Order: sequence, then structure tokens, then C-alpha cells
Amino acid sequence: MNSQANRKQLLLLAVIVVSGVFYVGVDAVRNETVSAPTTSVATTSTTIVGASTSTTIVGASTTIAAVDLIGEEPASSEPCTIPTKALRPGTSGKNVVCLQQALVKNNYLKTVTGTYDVSTQVAVTALQTEKDLFVDGIAGRETALALGIWPDENLLVVRTPPPAEGAKDSLGFLLSSVASTGASAPALPANSGSGRRLVFERAGQRVWAVSKNDEVIRSWLVSGSKYNNETVGTHQVYSRSEITTAWNGKAFLKKMVRWLKTEIGAIGFHQIPLRRSDNTVYQTEEELGTRLSGGCQRQAKLDADFLWSFAKIGTPVVVL
Repeated sequence: MNSQANRKQLLLLAVIVVSGVFYVGVDAVRNETVSAPTTSVATTSTTIVGASTSTTIVGASTTIAAVDLIGEEPASSEPCTIPTKALRPGTSGKNVVCLQQALVKNNYLKTVTGTYDVSTQVAVTALQTEKDLFVDGIAGRETALALGIWPDENLLVVRTPPPAEGAKDSLGFLLSSVASTGASAPALPANSGSGRRLVFERAGQRVWAVSKNDEVIRSWLVSGSKYNNETVGTHQVYSRSEITTAWNGKAFLKKMVRWLKTEIGAIGFHQIPLRRSDNTVYQTEEELGTRLSGGCQRQAKLDADFLWSFAKIGTPVVVL
């Protein structure tokens, strides 16, 4: 009996010792947690290092570094492009990351933050000054082209087959070589308004004339601004001139239909300009669909004739 009692006492003592060792181990983990936030698991291990916190999983030894870029994924080393719109101070996100990567690559900027901050604006201004571009600190088309991050515009332009000779739209106007009508016209873009209006899509350099019943009367290609300075939104035709001159006095602009006032002049639809010096055209109809103007939308003669009749004062102009 004494022998059995001794064995029971020894077994109890062993349990107490093991429990104490386990408690000490657990308490050590607790103390480590207080001094530096960690999560412990007895198998694999990954340490993720961020801007303010770290999580350690005890075990194997893989370490991954991650940086928080305003909620965006870490910057990719793959070539990127920005959307066909200007990036401005105060904006943030992956498009700003793309811009900043290009500025860093070309030695105009030192770091990528994901936010269009003062340093980014200064860098853009420096590039614009060096490349003899319009200097405003805003990363638009010309700035993006200089950095190689503007999309291939040709991929965005839909060119319809030339219509048959003498073909007309639903209002009886002859179609130009870059115009189409009804079901043969490209579909109207989404969110382009309703009712009788003009729709101008900058990315595709295309205009639609739409009836009050939302039917496409006519659609055609134009040559819009190289500088992306047409303001997105809904505007109205506010002024018309059968013939006017360019701001520099070097060109005649026939059938001008104005829809936007800017600090440096008016923007509107007009026929392909003619040089005052010799009455030759600035471009051909084949070049329509390419951005070539300083702000206005150049049109083939037949399209300018149609628009002159369609776009009376007050006609809505939806710019996308």
C-alpha cells in the first residue's frame, strides 16, 4: 500500500512540473505579445512588414514586404497607361501611380506615393517646361504622350465603311466619307443623356446627332483637341458664325457652332479650316478621327453642313 501511495505522489508531482513548464511557455508568449503585436502558431511562419503594424507567425522563415499605397495594389513593374483624361493635383490611385512611375523613370520625381501631391505637380511642370508643352502642372494628353503612358488612340477610334455615293441620313443630308446613319452607325455610348442632342466622345473622336426619340440621325468622325481641353459634361450651343477666323488670324473657320467658353477662346464644331494665305485645307477627311486641333472639333464639309442645320442655339452637347 505504501508503495502504491508513493507511485501516486510521484505521478502527481510530474503532472505539476509539466503544467508549470507549459504555463511558463504560454506566459512568455503573452509577454512578447504585450511588447510587440504578434500572433503565434506552431507550424509555418510569415512576417508582413507594413507602414505601422507587423504580424509574425512563428515557424518557417519566409518574409514578405508590403507597402500601402492609398488602398491600391503595390505598383507593378509592367508598362502602364492612364485613361484618356487629365490627372490633376489632389487625385490619387493607380493612375497617379502610373504617372509617378513614369516621372521617376525619367528623373523628374524621386518617389511613388499614389497621390498627386506638390512634388508630382512640380515634376509635371518641369517636364512640360523642358518639352515646350503648355505649362499648367496638370498631366493631360501631351504630358502623357511625352512620358509614353497615353493609350494608343487608334484603338479607340471606330471607322465605319464609306457610305455609297449619294447616301443620305434620315433628315436627307448627304453623308461624308466618315459618316453613317441609323443602324449602320456605332452604338451610342452609355450614360450619354436623352432627348434631342449632340454627343461627343473624345476617346473615339466621334459625334452623334440624336433625335428626341433617342434615334441616331447621323454619326461621324471629327478631329478634336490635342490638349484634351474639352470639358466633360452637358453644355449648350450658345453662338454660331457662318464664317470666322482662328485666334491667330491664319485660318478661316466655316460654320462654327460654339458650345464652350474658355479663358483663351471658344470651342466649337466647324468645317476643316482653310489657310487664309492660299485657301488650302489644314487636313484631309482621311485624317479625321485623329486629334489635330487646339480645342475645336474639325469636320468634313458635308458633316459641317448637317450640323449647321441641326444645332440651333440651345441644343444640348454632351461631352464624354
